[in-house]
Amino acid sequence: AIISGSYTLLGEAVSLNFWPKIRVLHPTMVRNQVYLPFVNWFLWIACSFAVIFFGNSSNMEAAYGLAITITMLTTTLLLVYYFNQKGVNHRLIFLFLLVYLTIELSFLIANLNKFSNGGWFTITLAASFFIIMYGWYFGRKIKNRYITFANLDEYIELFKDLSRDESVPKTATNLVYIIRANNPDQVESKVIFSIFRKQPKRANTYWFLHVNTVNDPRIFEYKVTHIIPGILIRVDFNIGFKVEPRIDLYFREVLEDLVKSNEISLDSSYDSLKKHDLKGDFKFVLIDRVMPIDNPLSTLENITLTIHNLVRRISLPDVRALQLDSTNTIEEQVPIIIDQPFDKRIKRVQ
Repeated sequence: AIISGSYTLLGEAVSLNFWPKIRVLHPTMVRNQVYLPFVNWFLWIACSFAVIFFGNSSNMEAAYGLAITITMLTTTLLLVYYFNQKGVNHRLIFLFLLVYLTIELSFLIANLNKFSNGGWFTITLAASFFIIMYGWYFGRKIKNRYITFANLDEYIELFKDLSRDESVPKTATNLVYIIRANNPDQVESKVIFSIFRKQPKRANTYWFLHVNTVNDPRIFEYKVTHIIPGILIRVDFNIGFKVEPRIDLYFREVLEDLVKSNEISLDSSYDSLKKHDLKGDFKFVLIDRVMPIDNPLSTLENITLTIHNLVRRISLPDVRALQLDSTNTIEEQVPIIIDQPFDKRIKRVQ
């Protein structure tokens, strides 16, 4: 029960962005039936440590009692939140909360004197999980606060000109970006910044790939939008939750279909290679937005972002999560642009 419950809870936490990305396997066609290798190994290591550290069950009484009490309190608070969301009468909610908190706080006070006898183990474990979840969730919230989107219509001519500008070194024949903009007429501003402002990247064809995970495990389809024929193409993948996001493989299959329908040509743009029927090269670009040092955020928000960045180091990298070829992927950072008011402007003197 503990193992399967942990799988379900952490699987939902990942999907709701309360927990960093980890590998999730689906052994059946039912969405909530999952297997998480990380959880399996963590439970084994944590349980082994607890058994070795405490020695016998009598030494674990304080930790166990405190864990049960905290679980009861958490369940009560979550149920109160649920009642409030459902519009239950506030007087009934208050009465329910008063009765249950009186009982559960009595248990908590009785167990607090056992903190030094093993209760610290439960508190430490719970605090660690809370810090990870808090930093991951609210760190993303802070970053997402500054997400902006650009209308592609405003950059049509710029894409055409850059693609044909031979004075700019070619980054790749085909440059592929993973994007999150749901609107096909828009793209994140960070992508525009990466292509045009951070060392302009010239390519014959720019590809925007958008991955949409749906609840139906059987969905496995894609849609192609030719924004600028031959120069800027968007591909939307609609895949079921059970389908592994092997974007590199699926993208190759999309290219095969487009070649068969004569919508694109994969021939190399270099004459010396083209005459030998060699295909053009592809390069993926993944972008990480970085908060500038002189940001106007509060101390708490800066601490939250620090925790978020630390947690990212133990999460599944985007390259592995999307199963891209790491040898053919560029990972770059772009700054998060924040408008800052200035009271004074520096003056030039003679």
